[in-house]
Amino acid sequence: MKRRALMSVSDKSGILEFARELVKMDVEILSTGGTRKHLEENGVPTTAVDEVTGFPEILGGRVKTLHPLIHGGLLAKHDDSEHQQQMDDNGIAPIEFVCVNLYPFRETISKPDVTVDDAIENIDIGGPTMLRSAAKNHAYVTVIVDSGDYEAVLAELREQQTTSPELRRKLAAKVFRHTAAYDAYISNYLTDLTDEQYPEQLTLTYELSQALRYGENPHQKAAFYKSALGSDFSIAHAEQLHGKELSYNNIQDANAALQIIKEFTMPASVAVKHMNPCGVGTGNTLSESFQKAYEADSTSIFGGIVALNREVDLETAQQLSQIFLEIVIAPSFTEEALAELGKKKNIRVLTVPFETKRRDKWNTVTVEGGLLVQEPDTFGYEDAEIRVVTERQPTEQELEALKLGWSVVKHVKSNAIVVCDESMTLGVGAGQMNRVGAAAIALEQAGEKASGAAMASDAFFPMSDTVETAAKAGIKAIIQPGGSKKDQESIDAANAHGIAMVFTGVRHFKH
Repeated sequence: MKRRALMSVSDKSGILEFARELVKMDVEILSTGGTRKHLEENGVPTTAVDEVTGFPEILGGRVKTLHPLIHGGLLAKHDDSEHQQQMDDNGIAPIEFVCVNLYPFRETISKPDVTVDDAIENIDIGGPTMLRSAAKNHAYVTVIVDSGDYEAVLAELREQQTTSPELRRKLAAKVFRHTAAYDAYISNYLTDLTDEQYPEQLTLTYELSQALRYGENPHQKAAFYKSALGSDFSIAHAEQLHGKELSYNNIQDANAALQIIKEFTMPASVAVKHMNPCGVGTGNTLSESFQKAYEADSTSIFGGIVALNREVDLETAQQLSQIFLEIVIAPSFTEEALAELGKKKNIRVLTVPFETKRRDKWNTVTVEGGLLVQEPDTFGYEDAEIRVVTERQPTEQELEALKLGWSVVKHVKSNAIVVCDESMTLGVGAGQMNRVGAAAIALEQAGEKASGAAMASDAFFPMSDTVETAAKAGIKAIIQPGGSKKDQESIDAANAHGIAMVFTGVRHFKH
């Protein structure tokens, strides 16, 4: 019996060459709709699926391959006598090759003006059914969902006239990954339409972006996957213009830098080390903002990651080039700036689309055996109900400093304290087991600059010791959530030292 291949593809790249090679091997091509038209117009002989089934395509193409004469040919065991007898009795011929890819559902829902009707029409039914049938029966059927696999199949056919069990199983596994991801896009889209907050099952899908040399440490294997429908304003969708490959730790740090830079609309620069900001600066120009970020901690920035929210010009690039940096991220770079940074062989230069509006709906964190899901912490200073709880009111300059500190402290590992003025951080205390310890680190780093500066805390003061420590260093304004049973003790201490204290009512824990 003549060998047969079934082809129905929306992505037609490489399909002509693949079909021509199969025809040369005396394989009959069964095809449908647009795929058949494409093959026939380019000289590849085909047999229409409706000629096999004796039933026309109906319902605008919704039903064309859902037929026993097709799926019997896909699912029959070639070495099972009972299957063979039933095939003979019902006039079913086996299908040895299946080449199918699906309606572009993901691409459709990515369009900003997509309608629900458009999305629904791009849910493929027949395609996944054929793929799953063929993949289930991969002991006998070669199934191809990725045009990049055409040549591997042809290579084995040329050498041994058939495909190996190993290749068929590998291709089948890819099919089930593909259909699982396809169904995940559909289920998540429809779930979003129903406003289901916590569905009984959460199916997430990611695509391999790159294999990494190693993870956090050289003895750990790692890879980077990205969400095809995730935030564009992200390291996952960055374009690398220069430098060596990103590492696992680079990606983590770059992500942290981007989350902080999103807080600012005026020219700003953020320096990050080990996922914590070591310096944040703002200014009238990008160059001025970077100089302040550098001066905030000229030691820790060495080997760090810098994110900037304006196009990098030559002046700023020259400043960046004066120190060793792992990564520089910005919306764009002038040609002169890129040439200047390109003088350094290993520095990674990245751009991301700062203007995008699409953001991730959820943040996820894996724990052993499970997954934590939460909304991103987008609560900012403008969202807070600012309440001055002390006798002294903060000055306008102090309010600007408090605003900057509150914008930064939410991105510092808890317990977190930030000391700053109105345009730059002066000291950062991160990840301490008690709040007064975090304050001591931030104040020590700020040194004499702490006198007259502001302090921001990610959570309330459980007692007055942090205020007392701040007062000794000369802090003049404090912003914190409030909410402790001993709030009054901290307020009394602030009043005693002439410190203005502001409550926001919202904490910013970051574990």
